[in-house]
Amino acid sequence: MTRRFRLSRPLLTRLEELGISPDTVFGRAGIPLALIREDRLLVTTEQLFAFWSAVAEISRNPLVGLVLGSEHRVERYDPIAMASISASSFRDAVGRASRYKQLTCPEQIELIGRGRESAIQFRWLLADANAPDVLTDLCFAWVLTLGRRGTGHRLIPLRVEFSRRARHREEYGAHFGCPIQFDAETNALIVSTEDLDRPFLTRNSDLLAMLAPQLDAELATELATQRPEDEVKAILKRLLTGRRPDLKEVARAMGASARTLQRRLAERGVTYQQVLEAARRELGHHYLRHSTLDLSETAYVLGYEDASSFFRAFHQWEGMTPGRWREMHRSPRESQPVTDEAAAQPRSLVPA
Repeated sequence: MTRRFRLSRPLLTRLEELGISPDTVFGRAGIPLALIREDRLLVTTEQLFAFWSAVAEISRNPLVGLVLGSEHRVERYDPIAMASISASSFRDAVGRASRYKQLTCPEQIELIGRGRESAIQFRWLLADANAPDVLTDLCFAWVLTLGRRGTGHRLIPLRVEFSRRARHREEYGAHFGCPIQFDAETNALIVSTEDLDRPFLTRNSDLLAMLAPQLDAELATELATQRPEDEVKAILKRLLTGRRPDLKEVARAMGASARTLQRRLAERGVTYQQVLEAARRELGHHYLRHSTLDLSETAYVLGYEDASSFFRAFHQWEGMTPGRWREMHRSPRESQPVTDEAAAQPRSLVPA
């Protein structure tokens, strides 16, 4: 997984077509203008968020993310989008997009099954703040555009869930064609299993046979140069959902044996337990900052047996309770007073 986002030249061209000067955006975002002259536009997660916040501010169009994410001209698709619409189905396209995005950014597309429906979520793996609303809009519009182009149908999500406060409900409803839920737990595009399994009319085995090997080779090279502890941590963040994955499971996800993984970590001077705790710490920070999970639920999703174990671990990390840390690091809009004592009271925890 690369640690920087790659901004595409077609994106800057699209901004200019909408009357938004890339130079002005870079200046407003505090990104060095010299980057525009580089062959590869690489920015950090913080710079990316600042970039999109600047786009939203300068455009004066609250729905600019939907506009930018609904590109229908195939000639402007990058190799990842081309490989995705050449896939066999909407589900296959989402999977390929998630896999190949590891080449261009520290971003993950998650597909979470919930019976007859599934949630498509975008996760920013190195983020210390919430993604700008305009970026979330773009991502949801982009993946839905792929699905609609690929299937030849105007796919209608079951609903769109936004963690933001309600605004422009009618406009969002008109674009997505479904109910819009605000003040949700997370940002998610909810689609039916039936639509996910729709075959793609744009399936192109010949094109995919040319693109996939190249992208897979680049991905293999990227992963080969990646520190093993970073790869393990990224996998753990995907698997830590109310359980504690063991070394064998992580090694299997990496295509290695447990003994090989253990040796690679030892060569770096770290243990699996240390990487697990680092992943829990980073995820814990994310949940405390950006979710409304209470502290017992946070302990559960991080794989702790009970809230007390989480509290002890967190105090070792930060020298304070998780409740106190949340109060200090959440924005005023997000802050909800929660005492550690109240949060530690037993309650039913059901994994999503």
